[in-house]
Formats: sequence, C-alpha cells, structure tokens
Amino acid sequence: MKINIDYSLYLVTDRDVLVDIDIYNAVEEAIKGGVTVVQLREKSLGTLEFYNIALKVKNITDKYNVPLIINDRIDIAQAIDAAGVHLGQNDMPAGIARLIMGNNKIIGVSTSTLEQAQKAEAQGADYVGVGAIFPTTTKEDAKAVSISCLKEIKMGISIPVVAIGGINERNVDLLKIANIDGIAVVSDILSKKSIKAAAEKLGTLFKL
Repeated sequence: MKINIDYSLYLVTDRDVLVDIDIYNAVEEAIKGGVTVVQLREKSLGTLEFYNIALKVKNITDKYNVPLIINDRIDIAQAIDAAGVHLGQNDMPAGIARLIMGNNKIIGVSTSTLEQAQKAEAQGADYVGVGAIFPTTTKEDAKAVSISCLKEIKMGISIPVVAIGGINERNVDLLKIANIDGIAVVSDILSKKSIKAAAEKLGTLFKL
C-alpha cells in the first residue's frame, strides 16, 4: 500500500553545504525541526558508497517515520526499500520507473513547464518538483521558473506540487499565491548553524 506523504517541508540533501556536521546528524536535526520528507541526493558517489549512506540515512528517517526519497537511483531506492525515487528530465521516464518499482512506491519528477508536469502526471508520477523558482547555487543547470508559471502548473495538474530552488525565509511568502503543496529546501536548512531552528522557521513561514 502506498503511503500518503506530507510534502510541506521537503529536505533535499547536499553534503557540500554542511558546516561542522555530518549528513546523518544533519538529517536528524532537520526532521526534529519539522521536515516531513527527505530526498537523498548524491550525484558524485559510486554505488557502494551511495548504498551505505542511504542505508544509514534510512535508519534515521524510519526512526521518525519520515519517508525517504532517493534522487535518480532506482536501484538504490529498491536496495534499501526507500519510500520512492525522484527523477529528473534526463533520467528514467516515470512510466518505466513505475513498471520497475510497482504501484506502492512514490515517484517524483523534476519539471519546469506545465507540459512536463502534465506528462509526469500522465506517466504515473505522484508529485512534481518545480523549479528553480529563485536563483540557486546547489543546482546550477536548473531552469528559471516564474511564480506565475508555478501557479499555472499547480492549477493544471491534480498531483501535489513542490517548489524548489533558492527558497529561504525571506522569499517563501511569495510562493503562497501559487497554493502549492510544499517547499523543497537545501541550503537554507543545511547550511545553518542550527539546522533544527532553520527548519522550524521555514516550516512555520510556509504554513502561515
């Protein structure tokens, strides 16, 4: 049976932005601060190292009953029995991923246009990530997406929409007009001195 996910505060990991803390403690602090879903993103690791890290992170997310999504790697997601996988436009098509993973796993797709979002939904995606909404240094190849386009995507599909890209406590209010289901955050949580407090603040601001 597929789990229902609260996408409101969606953490995407990036070990490069961590300051004096490892990925495991960072994820746990973020969850304590209210993160509702974690995506483990490791673009540069070999399979064994990614698997070992994913297994340890899943032990933490399981402890707090928070779903773990694996970026790109369907094999890693299956190997550790993660909640699901998140795919980019150059990754495995969502429809094929669904055939591989079955109906009980979560599949998310990165999109930047209404057409891409509608295609993802038609192929069986459970949610879409839309961005980059604001300038970001953690994904330099991300296309810019206006808030009006974000709103158009939200109105044009029936699955949840999560905004990503440069979201922080100063601009999160601007997203409320789009009535989205969640915000995906990297730096404005993980690079902070107190990860827990940063997550709490962003979560509160988004839900206000």
